[in-house]
Amino acid sequence: MTERYTGSIITASPTEPSAGFDTSAASGVWNLRDPLIFGQAGDWPTAGNVIPTGLFMGGQSEKDEIDYIYIATTGNATDFGNLVQWKMWLCGFGSSTRAIASAGSIVSNVYSNNSMDYVTIATTGNASDFGDLTTSRKEPGGGSSSTRGITYSGKSGSSSNTNVIDYVTIASTGNATDFGDTATARGLVTGNLNSTTRACFAGGYSEGVGNRNTIDYITIASTGNTTDFGDAVGASAGMGGCSNSTRGLMSGPISGLTNNNTIQYITIASTGNATDFGDLTAVASYGSGCASSLRGVMTLGISGGSYSNVMNYVTIASTGDATDFGDLTVARDAMGATSNSHGGIS
Repeated sequence: MTERYTGSIITASPTEPSAGFDTSAASGVWNLRDPLIFGQAGDWPTAGNVIPTGLFMGGQSEKDEIDYIYIATTGNATDFGNLVQWKMWLCGFGSSTRAIASAGSIVSNVYSNNSMDYVTIATTGNASDFGDLTTSRKEPGGGSSSTRGITYSGKSGSSSNTNVIDYVTIASTGNATDFGDTATARGLVTGNLNSTTRACFAGGYSEGVGNRNTIDYITIASTGNTTDFGDAVGASAGMGGCSNSTRGLMSGPISGLTNNNTIQYITIASTGNATDFGDLTAVASYGSGCASSLRGVMTLGISGGSYSNVMNYVTIASTGDATDFGDLTVARDAMGATSNSHGGIS
């Protein structure tokens, strides 16, 4: 039986530290057996033990908010701070310590930009300038390992697409470097489908062609052009993406002019077509996603014809329909998102 002292009272059933260690009821003088027991369960705060935290950055219409959540719990998001300037149609990526908001549109959904902002995930506060991309764009896909961040394709200006892939070293600041080219230039690309070695990118929209069902990938630690992975379930654009190191999830695709509530997944280490996972709680589009090794959290983006503040979650290793997680601080779509525990890190 474990015991601890709390206010000079010995309790036989100590409170196990929860996901948000900084707010959990785990104070007091603990029996030395307790850290061993809870540590074996992965529930004891130690140096290097990261609280799975997700960030949602910017968004439409003309938002500079950054929200954060603890992925292992449920509940509403909390204000983190603000971007350097408002952005929408951006992408997010990050390491266990930093989150970066890359590219995006800054004026009335038309003009793209080349700026990158960053924050330190463990603290709250406003973002700082990181550097510039090699080309301006909006609607890119993001991806990352624990060291390197990727900005993939996107729309440059009001109509033309770019096939440029850029990369940065997340721990430093500075301008991006050219990585290679995509097989198809497109915007509204779904990213955040990462393992520790690969970044996959799905769907999108190409001017004069329409929605794409393309999924391709890169090896993050190298440079070069993309390789074909397989196909999404239907030609789709504007999906939210998230992953652990094994599976990548895509939610809320736009097929033609129709939004739907589909969630689909890929196994990142292999190649092949996406498979149906389950459904969101509502029809949605232009959502975003973040993940831990166990759970994926997805925003609905636009649902029912208006901006939504709703977040859903699923257990990544299983399949099935999503469950309500909580609400964002502000209803919006087209955000950049990442976490400190996604598949490119874990």
